[in-house]
Amino acid sequence: MARSGPRASRLAEQIQRDLAEIVRLELKDRRVGMITLTGVELSPDQSHAKVFYTSLGDEGARKHSQIALDHAAGFLRSQLAHALKTRTVPQLHFEYDESVERGSRLSRLIDEAVASDRHEPD
Repeated sequence: MARSGPRASRLAEQIQRDLAEIVRLELKDRRVGMITLTGVELSPDQSHAKVFYTSLGDEGARKHSQIALDHAAGFLRSQLAHALKTRTVPQLHFEYDESVERGSRLSRLIDEAVASDRHEPD
């Protein structure tokens, strides 16, 4: 269970901002592709961080992004250490965020249902 205090929330947001900048400017691995960091969850002791991301592309592109992010986790953590003013920097664990994709799919289903209701005669 993640600590939900204001300091932990601020740290998670700072990690997300800094990592997004590092990925954009310093990570040269093309396998990462076009990703967006959508959130960070810290463990209660702040030694581990789950970093959620979304990516453009199909399942194959998503797998390549996951492999590249896992491979670059040490580099990203060391770069993050330069940006953060904390004594320790959490281990980074990347997870694909399916909520955006799921929301888009639900929205499309709702739109289709509404459109089919409009075309049915009373």
